[in-house]
Amino acid sequence: MTSGPGGGQSSWAQQVHHLAGTSGADEQPVAPWKPPVEDPFQAAARRQAAARPAALGKRLAARLIDTVVIGAVTAVAAVPLGAQALDHIQGKIDEAKLSGRTVTVWLLDGTTSTYLGIILAVLLLFGVLYEALPTAKWGRTLGKRLLGLEVRDIEAHEAPSFGAALRRWLVYSVPGLLCVGLIGVLWCLFDKPWHQCWHDKAAHTFVAG
Repeated sequence: MTSGPGGGQSSWAQQVHHLAGTSGADEQPVAPWKPPVEDPFQAAARRQAAARPAALGKRLAARLIDTVVIGAVTAVAAVPLGAQALDHIQGKIDEAKLSGRTVTVWLLDGTTSTYLGIILAVLLLFGVLYEALPTAKWGRTLGKRLLGLEVRDIEAHEAPSFGAALRRWLVYSVPGLLCVGLIGVLWCLFDKPWHQCWHDKAAHTFVAG
């Protein structure tokens, strides 16, 4: 029991205040609760363990859908330009017949080369807008979205960068125009473990289910 001023006994209020101050000094400050932060390395390892290559049948169906869309847009430029190219060639043939001489008629000249270049430019540029950009942003095109597929980086298991997506599109389209792209597409039938085609090999990607 403590004494107050002048040797008297402390009041009840002073004793309560003293006890409250003593107990408060003994208590440790309580840190605010924070939600646990997920370790990025563990998250990446979990995504990698959960990722599985997509079924080849679904990949083929998605590719057919994308091919139809790209082909339809390209046809908008190809049909009128192709008709003009045929008229140009036919005109050269008719002119050679009227000349009465043996004349070599070249199918590819300055006019037809220009038409062909425009068609190829439409195909490649629309492919960048339709395939490369959505692949880099969302990891999927329209066909892959409808089939529940997505393109992932082989290491990070995220959507590839735009550079990788662009490389993926060019390695798919350019060999296809040169009639050797079918080999690159069929490569996924034998590739292990991610069933990558040539364009996936070039971009370090795989198609996940």
